[in-house]
Amino acid sequence: MTRQKKKVSLGSARAAGSITQVAGIEVGHFSDARRPTGCTVIIARDGAVGGVDVRGAAPGTRETDLLAPGNLVDKVHAIVLSGGSAWGLEAATGAVRWLEEQGVGYDVGVGRLPLVPAAVLFDLMVGDARIRPDAQAGYQACAAASKQRPAEGNVGAGTGASVGKLFGMARAMKGGVGTASITLEGVTVGALIACNAVGDVLDPDSGAILAGARSTARGHKLLDSRRALLQGKMGAPLLAGTNTTIGVIATDAVISKAQAQRLALMAHDGLARAINPVHTQLDGDTLFALGTGQSGKTLSLLLLGTMAAEVTARATVRAVLAAKRLCVGSLTLPCAADLAPPGAARSLSG
Repeated sequence: MTRQKKKVSLGSARAAGSITQVAGIEVGHFSDARRPTGCTVIIARDGAVGGVDVRGAAPGTRETDLLAPGNLVDKVHAIVLSGGSAWGLEAATGAVRWLEEQGVGYDVGVGRLPLVPAAVLFDLMVGDARIRPDAQAGYQACAAASKQRPAEGNVGAGTGASVGKLFGMARAMKGGVGTASITLEGVTVGALIACNAVGDVLDPDSGAILAGARSTARGHKLLDSRRALLQGKMGAPLLAGTNTTIGVIATDAVISKAQAQRLALMAHDGLARAINPVHTQLDGDTLFALGTGQSGKTLSLLLLGTMAAEVTARATVRAVLAAKRLCVGSLTLPCAADLAPPGAARSLSG
């Protein structure tokens, strides 16, 4: 295997792991066939300690305040990630309904109330913007959830995702959903990321750009957004919030709410390794952390945070490597595989 191949390929899906390797976690996708959009639900039926950290300047979220360490509720039951911008937050309503039907939720005396924070990304420029995830989409994502390794690429919240948009959608590429996990000392940390970044996506080890802004609308040559910006090149003005990378980091370690919040914060380092620029005023980058505690073990927060950042970076890269070319009307979004010369290793198969 060549040195380049070691750096660019992420190996087999099994070797990469997934967020469902975390005990107590299930994942379900809903992808809308009417246009490329969808939602993804990450379920913890027995409840999980939750945390959140928002780094982008234009987030779209629901029920994130309850995750603050000083607030009353100690566990949540699912996280919804959705396309559709603010309209997509409605998908969480469907997840709440499905979980209630399953008897999952916080005992409030007169019934069980599922607690479902959510975050959305903006994919309205791909296809018919009047079609976006709703409550039924969230319900169907829950109904599809399982402990199996979730699909990656053009599915769920990543169905209509794109990356590399600093110089306009015409020069952008396809984003998507990716997942990865690491197990150390009997504890697993996993991540699921829906990458819809305004910036480029990089291999965090080599710095090679895997997907991002292209030099021309019809070409497959990458521009390198960071270098272009530093050379004073600016694209057309973009509407704030029309991007965003969102995701969930989960562990089966025993953690507190304060530790969950710190885990979400440290996981953003993984986004910074894999996306450039990141956490901009044009993005609403939001990461949740869940602790199921089902391993019964504890690890130092230093190690857990290091694992969280690593799996976040890997899942972000997998999101674009798993993505497929998308053509909707006059818009074509090439994928990472379209850029690879013959024999190169821009794939998930090793």
